[in-house]
Amino acid sequence: MANTSSAKKMVRKITRRTAVNKARRSRMRTFLRKVEEAITAGDKAAAAEALKNAQPELHRAVSRGVVHKKTAARKLSRLSSRVKSISA
Repeated sequence: MANTSSAKKMVRKITRRTAVNKARRSRMRTFLRKVEEAITAGDKAAAAEALKNAQPELHRAVSRGVVHKKTAARKLSRLSSRVKSISA
């Protein structure tokens, strides 16, 4: 357990930051899940729309430090190629 007052403060800060990051990560995953569901359903228009909505959310997670830039780029690239491959 933390001994010094600065260490105790850091524990409090980390707890708050963890909660915020958890919420941001959850929000990002929700948007990604909507794209996945549209792809699974085979609805190209809905999948394209969901991907368009997910892109800024993923970039926002990058700018906030929730995920790495290349991780976001990889996810978007794979999702967009899967959306394109839907026969419609």
